[in-house]
Amino acid sequence: MTEPLLSVSGLKKSFDLSPPFLDRIFSGAKRQYVHAVDGVDLSIERGTTLSLVGESGCGKSTVAKLLMGLARPSVGSIRFEGNELAGTTAGKPPAVRRRMQMIFQDPFASLNPRWRVARIIAEPMKSFGTHPDADVRRKEVDRLLEFVGLSAADGEKFPHEFSGGQRQRISIARAISTKPEFLVCDEPTSALDVSVQAQILNLMRELQKELGLTYLFISHDLAVVNYISDHIGVMYLGRLVELAPAAEIFINPQHPYTRLLLDTVPDITMAHRDAERPMGEVANPVTPPIGCHFHPRCPLANNRCRSEAPGFLQHGLAQVRCHAVEEGRAGLPLIREAG
Repeated sequence: MTEPLLSVSGLKKSFDLSPPFLDRIFSGAKRQYVHAVDGVDLSIERGTTLSLVGESGCGKSTVAKLLMGLARPSVGSIRFEGNELAGTTAGKPPAVRRRMQMIFQDPFASLNPRWRVARIIAEPMKSFGTHPDADVRRKEVDRLLEFVGLSAADGEKFPHEFSGGQRQRISIARAISTKPEFLVCDEPTSALDVSVQAQILNLMRELQKELGLTYLFISHDLAVVNYISDHIGVMYLGRLVELAPAAEIFINPQHPYTRLLLDTVPDITMAHRDAERPMGEVANPVTPPIGCHFHPRCPLANNRCRSEAPGFLQHGLAQVRCHAVEEGRAGLPLIREAG
């Protein structure tokens, strides 16, 4: 088997939310931490798309920032084709970072409003030195604009002159300007209308096929994820609770939280309206539940779930973190340990 293009092992990121030192001295308060990413392991094969899904605040975007060097992990390893990136900052080392780019969620905030589009797209080429000559850079900018469905003349305009979908096309042109191999896509269609979402997703699929790109795609929209993914990872309160091929997730979900997410997809037949499903709200990430983080909302929870954190176990094509699935209480066969 070939080595994954990107592999993540034991990735953790904690943020200190403690009051100032003197306030803690006088009030007797203890330090408080939120574990935004709590031991994530995953790998992405070259030319494929892995999507991370989950409710807001589950740690998806933090994973994206850690991969791109916009935040440093507290613990863990990030390897891109054998290069360790866990301790590096954004843009370092340049030879590796040039091959990794990001498409941000908000096309209205991710483009500099003071720059013309041509300068926005040319900046990564100038920064990484891929096109030192200004005339060559401009020709490449014109080509990229046409490649993403805009015109070369659009390079002279400012971002405010474009619609949301057009701005996201500009963001995509900027992201592929350094000829990267890996793109982190942080909810790139969530701020767009449904019809425009389809256009952007089709463009991303065409780019992947033509340029051989590898995607980490982050979304809370399961319809979008189903359309673009090869594999799907489901996150809850910083932990990856299920990882499986996309078809397996939608046909045969294992974890109760994955089933909850799928039950929220509109269904005209109302086939699941009488199903027993998890209830309640996401727990406070500063003080998450002991054991399985999902147990307060899970109809299958028992005492073991409330006291012991489950490990990642293999069940068919899926890896799942759930005692109920392991013990056969989820209506599934018993499973064996992964690896």
